[in-house]
Amino acid sequence: MTVHFPFQNSYSALPDSFFARVAPTPVAAPRLIKLNRPLALQLGLDPDLLETPEGAAILAGKTVPEGADPIAMAYAGHQFGHFVPQLGDGRAILLGEVIDRDGVRRDIQLKGSGPTPFSRRGDGRAALGPVLREYIVSEAMFALGIPTTRSLAAVFTGEHVIRETALPGAVLTRVAASHIRVGTFQFFAARRDTEAVRRLADHVIVRHYPELRDLERPYHALLAGVVARQAELVARWLLVGFIHGVMNTDNSSISGETIDYGPCAFMDAYNPSQVFSSIDEMGRYAYANQPRIAQWNLTRLAECLLPLFSDEQEKAVAEAQDILGAFSDQFSAAYQAGLRRKVGLFTERDGDEALIQDLLDAMAKNQADFTLTFRKLGDAAVDDSADARAQFMEPAAFDEWAGRWRARIALDSQSATERQAAMHAVNPMFIPRNHRVEAVIQAAANDDNYAPFEELVKVLAKPFDDQPAYAAYADPPLPDQRVLQTFCGT
Repeated sequence: MTVHFPFQNSYSALPDSFFARVAPTPVAAPRLIKLNRPLALQLGLDPDLLETPEGAAILAGKTVPEGADPIAMAYAGHQFGHFVPQLGDGRAILLGEVIDRDGVRRDIQLKGSGPTPFSRRGDGRAALGPVLREYIVSEAMFALGIPTTRSLAAVFTGEHVIRETALPGAVLTRVAASHIRVGTFQFFAARRDTEAVRRLADHVIVRHYPELRDLERPYHALLAGVVARQAELVARWLLVGFIHGVMNTDNSSISGETIDYGPCAFMDAYNPSQVFSSIDEMGRYAYANQPRIAQWNLTRLAECLLPLFSDEQEKAVAEAQDILGAFSDQFSAAYQAGLRRKVGLFTERDGDEALIQDLLDAMAKNQADFTLTFRKLGDAAVDDSADARAQFMEPAAFDEWAGRWRARIALDSQSATERQAAMHAVNPMFIPRNHRVEAVIQAAANDDNYAPFEELVKVLAKPFDDQPAYAAYADPPLPDQRVLQTFCGT
């Protein structure tokens, strides 16, 4: 049988200025590293066929499947605050779109599939390490319940790519609600192509916000919808200690998904100023800065939409500012509600925010592990001897706070076991710790050993379960295991 993709493409039906038609560059000897079988089934694909040599050839870009309409999407973007009028898919090619089993339209994109007109003298390829990192982290984010692009497959190309040295090459098959970004709107706004901005906005509304189509002011509602989704998304990032690392506007998805896992990382010890990205030298995208940057990116989107709001500039600006002004309250509401769940509060009372902030301050001062502090706090809800305090350099700091916490939770009617279950449902035991991800990459790149990768992916698929057999995966790094910098891999 032949591998069949039920493509129903819509973005490639837009005007030619939206993309460049370009086929993937064939690779020498594709070999499947990992296929996400549950995701394949969700997309209406046959995983058994995708695991054949024919399937690997498609997932590596060596063969273009029937019905595909390969394109590289055009977009611009602010990169670390500096505007670049043309970026685009420089090493990714959108094969096409399918309708999944829930009726949702999903992009299927090959990342690392060769040069495009947007490559800017790059080779368009991806090294094995960044491909494995994105597979691991994007699927971990999905398991954590955070909106995200997903990974359908990782394929070894049988070739090397040249970065600082020769590295094994690979291709990631990425699945997304769409790959439309704030930077996509900026591409046309920078060219003063208002009709293209309108066409793009109409496409986004039909695809992602269909409930807005018949409203009197659909473009205002579109901005409001994107603001709401981004506020919720970034709140969820902070609640699991995730740092995107490169929140440029071309990495800000209109659908509200996490996209582009380059120098991303999860915190070990809680530090609001934490930066891992090697290219974020000024800390622009530090952990605690992410809400502010998200609002800054949304302001850039609003600027693109102004001509669709009103012919009167001052009126359009005022209307946009009013919509953007909702971000702070929406983010704060989502973040504070999430924090209350993390510490086991079922009701909202005066003093809750201060109580939780006191915990965060103590965690920062005592270099407490972000993930394990909250996880062990769930155990402390049923057992006073639980080792949440062991996360603190000065356990007395936790003891003082815990006394006030116990007095507060006593005001709610839930039992201790109910509270523990609720807290464990939102506080993961397992995250993609940086030292674990790096160890997996080194085993694959240096020894062609993918067993550690398979095991890590398996553990991270159930982040809220205790999994005693894999308890070591919850441990923070030892001092000599700490990863201080992450890299984008381009």
